[in-house]
Amino acid sequence: MDLFSKTLLLCLLLILTDAAPAPQDAAEKDNISEVKEEDSGPALPDRCAGIEFDAITPDEKGKTLFFKGAYMWKDFHGPAQLVSESFKEIDDIPNAGHISAAFRMHNKANPDDHDRIYLFLEDKVFSYYEQVLEEGYPKHINEEFPGVPTHLDAAVECPKGECMADSVLFFKGQDVHVYDLSTKTVKTKTWSHLPACTSAFRWLEHYYCFHGHNFTRFNPISGEVNGTYPKDARHYFMRCPNFGHGGGYNIPKCSEVKIDAITVDDAGRMYAFAGPIYMRLDTRRDGFHAFPITRMWKEVVGKVDAVFSYGDKMYLIKGKQVYIYKSGAHYTLVEGYPKTLEEELGVEGPVDAAFVCPGQHTVHIIQGERFLDVSLTATPRVVARNLPFVLSDIDAAYCDANGVKLFSGSKYYQYPSATILALSKIAALAEPITSEMLGCRD
Repeated sequence: MDLFSKTLLLCLLLILTDAAPAPQDAAEKDNISEVKEEDSGPALPDRCAGIEFDAITPDEKGKTLFFKGAYMWKDFHGPAQLVSESFKEIDDIPNAGHISAAFRMHNKANPDDHDRIYLFLEDKVFSYYEQVLEEGYPKHINEEFPGVPTHLDAAVECPKGECMADSVLFFKGQDVHVYDLSTKTVKTKTWSHLPACTSAFRWLEHYYCFHGHNFTRFNPISGEVNGTYPKDARHYFMRCPNFGHGGGYNIPKCSEVKIDAITVDDAGRMYAFAGPIYMRLDTRRDGFHAFPITRMWKEVVGKVDAVFSYGDKMYLIKGKQVYIYKSGAHYTLVEGYPKTLEEELGVEGPVDAAFVCPGQHTVHIIQGERFLDVSLTATPRVVARNLPFVLSDIDAAYCDANGVKLFSGSKYYQYPSATILALSKIAALAEPITSEMLGCRD
């Protein structure tokens, strides 16, 4: 296994399936031990002592906010501060208690709402953008979200693709009120098997119900819980002495990076694969984090050779087999798969890389020093074009509106289009992979 894969497997020890980043060094650990006011005033609350949060939400820049009473924490480490220091209008409602729910809005169809932070106090809702209260707020909850009850326990955004439509999940007791942002209608479900959530959080497309100082991960459509839960939040969502995993983890250098496959689908979801793990790249606001391939595509064990997306499906090529998954709230293996690469695409495996450009119906396959075209609308599928290829040792490739990127070790090549790539007689200038692309260290 190459160094990048080994390093990312160490990352799995850090995050397992849910974790927040661990401290980089002992000095940082010491800095986050129990925090107290300097010489006067009461001690600030210490979340490492075990706290039941009132609300959790990312802000518009992806920094996670944790609320407890009059205090809040910004991100996974650091001391508590007063909520009113960031959201001063919260104190304008006398005897209103504490923030009971919060979420970041996902509503790209309405730019005036998208990425706003909603905070809930009893029967009121506040909308903030960059810590500035939006005009007309606070409002009564029913004015903003008709049919949603007051005095909520928790709330969390749920984008289309993870839920059936762009939605917000509102929790009160064992009931979950699913608010459809486009139709402004509410469907109520009772998830008695899930603990009563005092806060809820969406992180890297996964959903967490916090209760006490523990959390339980759940399916946002069914409420189903898979795996061993509850788990202690101090191991995962904050940096605490004597908690956590992989404290000595170091992010790999970009000069050490090597990926096996990369793809971007029609919904803009982008994945990179290295060894038995994958990383979601388009959610960089929530950080770059590695997970086992089997977590998303459970039938695919070990590394893949190539991956490409076409329509609402993702093709994972491993050796001489092709696994086709249907996209949706979750990836599901199409019945009858895997099939052989020759049966599905008319190509003898293995292959080095494969990609489809947006709006096109041809998969371009790189196999050694050959460049193959296969029409995905033809029956049966056969190689329509087989050309000599100017590059060698290509590990992965993808195509988007900006052209084609091909990866070879820690370098990449860029071409304006697949046609120019196929007909090129001279290799493009190799450029180094950057931290912006894969979250490595420059």
